[in-house]
Amino acid sequence: EGQLVESGGGLVQPGGSLRLSCAASGFIFDDYAMNWVRQAPGKGLEWVSLITWNGGATYYADSMEGRFTISRDNAENTLSLQMNSLTSEDTAVYYCARRGGRYALDIWGQGTQVTVSS
Repeated sequence: EGQLVESGGGLVQPGGSLRLSCAASGFIFDDYAMNWVRQAPGKGLEWVSLITWNGGATYYADSMEGRFTISRDNAENTLSLQMNSLTSEDTAVYYCARRGGRYALDIWGQGTQVTVSS
């Protein structure tokens, strides 16, 4: 039905930047809007950002707007998240997820760990 694989996570200092990537396969990538979702340690899932099928519109959670930038390259079947001005509150596992029928997030990647610490 399709696969998503995140990469680019790691350890970064407060105030630093990191760029995450998500490689899609097994489905027509540009038929779908894509999302980033994160989960901090011991917490529930938190929606981060959405980008429409052709990148024509982007949406962000309030705490991320102005710091994070979502983008996609449909020719390469990839989704990206540029994260700037990171704080410890951004420490989480970050997932990419496809928006399927009825707006359900029906395909998820395995996640990539982002740790913001001195």
